[in-house]
Amino acid sequence: EMCIRDSANLFARASGLEYNRVQMTPDILPADITGTEIYRESGEAFELQRGPVFANVVVADEINRATPKTQSALLEAMQERHVTIGGETLALPRPFMVIATQNPIEMEGVFELPEAQRDRFQFKHRIDLPDEDAELNLVDRFDGEPMLGPTAVEQVVDREEILTARERADDVHVARPVKQYLVDLVGATRSHPDVAHGASPRATLASLNGVKARAAIRGREYVIPDDVKALAEPILAHRLVLTTDAGLSDVAAADVIADVIESVDVPGTEVAIEQEATSGGDGASPAE
Repeated sequence: EMCIRDSANLFARASGLEYNRVQMTPDILPADITGTEIYRESGEAFELQRGPVFANVVVADEINRATPKTQSALLEAMQERHVTIGGETLALPRPFMVIATQNPIEMEGVFELPEAQRDRFQFKHRIDLPDEDAELNLVDRFDGEPMLGPTAVEQVVDREEILTARERADDVHVARPVKQYLVDLVGATRSHPDVAHGASPRATLASLNGVKARAAIRGREYVIPDDVKALAEPILAHRLVLTTDAGLSDVAAADVIADVIESVDVPGTEVAIEQEATSGGDGASPAE
C-alpha cells in the first residue's frame, strides 16, 4: 500500500497535478470525502468546504475499511464526475482519477466492495512483494538516500499536456474486427462455466478506452488484438463473480481470463487490410 501511495504522489508531482490522500476508516463519513457546509459565526453564513475528492489524483487508502455508505459516496463521485453540496453541484477537476488500495490481510473491520462498485474501477493491479534483486536495489537506494521520497521528483508535463494526450488517445482507430474481438472476450466471461456473473457493458467500454490509450502510448494510431489481450486481466478480473464450485476448486479470476483469451478467435488478416486502407497503404502488421 505504501508503494501505491508513493507512486500516486510521484505521478501527481511529475504531472503537475493536485494530489490528495484519504485514509479510509470505519468512522469516516461521506461528507469527509465530498465536503460539506460549515457555519461561520463571523460572517453569520454557511461556507462551502470542499472535501479531498476535489483533486486530480485522489488516493483512497484501504477503501475496504470504510463503511458501504462512505464507499458509495466516493464511487458516485467517480461515476458522475461531480458532487452536490448544500444543493450546489460542483464539477470535479479534470483530469480526475481515484486510486484505491485494499487491505488484503485482515478480515475484521473491513467491508468488501460490492460487485457494482468494483465495476467503477477501470483497472485492478495486484502488487506483489518484490523479488530478491529488486528488494536489494531498494536497500541500496535508501542506504544512499535515506530521505528519498516523492519530493525528489521534478515536474515533466502539465495538466494541459495530459488533457491533449487524452484527446489523441480518443482519436485512435479501432477496426471493426478488433471491436468484435473485444466484445467477444467480454461476452465469453458471461457464459464461462466458472463464472456466476460475468463482466458488464461498463467493462466493454473500459476495455475500449484502455486499448486505445495503450496503442497511443506505443505510438500507434490504431488498436491491435495484442492490446486487447494485454489489458484483459486488469480490466476484467475484478469484475467477475465466480461460482461457489470454482472457489472451492481454487479457480481464480485470472484463470478464467486466460481461458477466455485461449478460447476466443483472434482476428487476423482482415485487421491488416482495414489498417492499410485507413493509413493510405502504409498500414503496419496487426501483431507487435
